[in-house]
Amino acid sequence: MKHPLRLALGLIPALLLCGAVLAQQALTPAQAELRALYQELVEINTTDSVGSCTRAVEAMAVHLKSAGYTDADLQILAPPGKPQKGNLVLRLKGNGSKRPLLMVAHVDVVEARREDWTRDPFKLVEEDGYFYARGASDNKSNAAVYVANMMAFKRERWVPNRDLILALTCDEEVIPSNYNGVEFLLKHHRPLIDAELAFDEGGGGSLDSQGRPDFQGLKVAEKIYQTFEMVATDRGGHSSVPRRDNPIFDVAEGLSRLAAYPWPVTLTPATRAYYEGMARIAKGPEAADYQGVLKEPMDPGALARLQKIDYQRAMLSNTCGVTMINGGHAQNALPQRVVVTVNCRILPGQKVAEVQATLQKLMGDQVKVKPAHEAVEAPASPIRADLLAAFTEVNAELFPGVPVLITMSVATQDARFLNKAGIWTYGLSGSFRNSSGTHGLNERMRAAALYEGYAFVGKLVRRMQ
Repeated sequence: MKHPLRLALGLIPALLLCGAVLAQQALTPAQAELRALYQELVEINTTDSVGSCTRAVEAMAVHLKSAGYTDADLQILAPPGKPQKGNLVLRLKGNGSKRPLLMVAHVDVVEARREDWTRDPFKLVEEDGYFYARGASDNKSNAAVYVANMMAFKRERWVPNRDLILALTCDEEVIPSNYNGVEFLLKHHRPLIDAELAFDEGGGGSLDSQGRPDFQGLKVAEKIYQTFEMVATDRGGHSSVPRRDNPIFDVAEGLSRLAAYPWPVTLTPATRAYYEGMARIAKGPEAADYQGVLKEPMDPGALARLQKIDYQRAMLSNTCGVTMINGGHAQNALPQRVVVTVNCRILPGQKVAEVQATLQKLMGDQVKVKPAHEAVEAPASPIRADLLAAFTEVNAELFPGVPVLITMSVATQDARFLNKAGIWTYGLSGSFRNSSGTHGLNERMRAAALYEGYAFVGKLVRRMQ
């Protein structure tokens, strides 16, 4: 379903076109510096298999020190026995009249095989207004934007009302991980990153199919990540004498019930705010559908239409997707063990144990459902009035006529650790990325989005100082 924003159409495309021209032609000195450090960061391999987050954050430390930060302002910390999993923490001292603001960006990336990509995934390529590379969008763009802004603040000798903390972290892309950077810092170095509020990824602007802005998103919630294993076992035997009590049959029947199961629909404070915003900016039948799910009770027709859209279904309810299956041990033997992996994304405020109980009921008595790891059940962030006001003001300055929406991420980011620790965290990018290939092939991001994000974050941090 499209988001048919039609406000200020004469102005907005011109703004975005101007950004695209900037990305390809003359950059300001600050933008050129940003692009250079972004390229350096992207071209350092930070995959879990062969990469090094430490190399990446050490490279960023060189840039930060060139702007005037000292060793006393900056630390690089790695978990014991994992020197490649380094995390950088930087502090710009304020006058202390307010509690700190933390900016978090992970520098690790998902695996990428050169033979599968059109271009080398670890070389930044700019073509037709896009940056291509692994991590181009997720999440080395945010990391570069934060580094460049912290350099600018230092050079200006700015003393904000609160300390500004930057954390460049590792292992966000590995769930579960014993070396997640945010979790490690909270557990072992909490005073270094303790803050009143934090910014991370998961928010950002949306473009329609014509490249026009729909809205600018501020993320206040994300779904809970939990993987389950469905295990069925049997005594096996010779395949020439098959039996009905086959664990593959048991699993298949349960998965058929799971595929047909209508997960209950729930509006959280974040998704209610999202649909209220969409009802304001949409037109015609789409607006009516958004309004319909806000009714008490919900309009069943509106709900049915929205649930046909994968993204909207994920916003409205829990989801559980089958991701892997492993069974049997020989082509001429009945299976003795079958394991199916199901990855669930659970609405904040709901319990993992209740989802597990539902899955167990669906799979039946012959299949054992068990968690593959311990979930991080974290609350959503409150919708903070001063942040929303500052965010809206900055957006109006940079993108006149584009509305601001509260959003929930249907994926999972590091905010789960921070929110659980009481550091309310908000996802934003301040840019219209129109990215694709994230976690997949040929990841790309609008080149202009890098410079949009730099301007937006710089203004927002100043508003929140």
